[in-house]
Amino acid sequence: MVVVPESTPSRARDLIRLEGSELIVRGGTWAEAHEFALSLIGPRDAFVHPFDDPLIWQGHATLVDEIAASGPKPGAIVLAVGGGGLLCGVLEGLQRNGWSDVPVIAVETDGADCYARSVAEGRPVELAQITSVATSLGARRPCDGALRWAQRHEIQSVVVSDKQAVEAAIRLLDEHRVLVEPACGAALAALDCDTPVLQAASSITVVVCGGATVTAQQLLDFAARLD
Repeated sequence: MVVVPESTPSRARDLIRLEGSELIVRGGTWAEAHEFALSLIGPRDAFVHPFDDPLIWQGHATLVDEIAASGPKPGAIVLAVGGGGLLCGVLEGLQRNGWSDVPVIAVETDGADCYARSVAEGRPVELAQITSVATSLGARRPCDGALRWAQRHEIQSVVVSDKQAVEAAIRLLDEHRVLVEPACGAALAALDCDTPVLQAASSITVVVCGGATVTAQQLLDFAARLD
């Protein structure tokens, strides 16, 4: 059983159903869908959180294991941040591979930037609403684990506009024939930002993920709307 908010694109809903899952649409935000999902848990059920779970982090950490097995240590890692699950996993992977000195660039879009705001204020900040088109980054509050990492590792928050994220996703499609959604485009857009850490890095690894819920036409529609 999968519970999603009303903001979930119809394409994503259809893909979930194609996997044979029972889909429930409830609430206008992810937080509301999350609360409803928790209310459904029975004594013999397991709940899989999309980002705030050490098991999820362990899975993401293997990404760094693969990087370590295939090549030299990167000068920096760039990734998009929503609730912070991917961030926690990558940081865990860096630690266990002895790469605690590799800085991480945590990228969000304006209107879905709960992590940047939380780090800036030194406390968890919950957004009143998500206004970005990058709905996959739509956690209104980052997980506590991601905030704890900000005290232990060099993490630089970067916030880009929806326009920058969409344009970066379109460039990736044009140049590499890889289709990703705006949430991933945010990480790619950071490469064009004036970020000293990236400018000083001899090599940069960008985590390119998240394309199941978008089409090329949707990216073009976003671009036209944001122009």
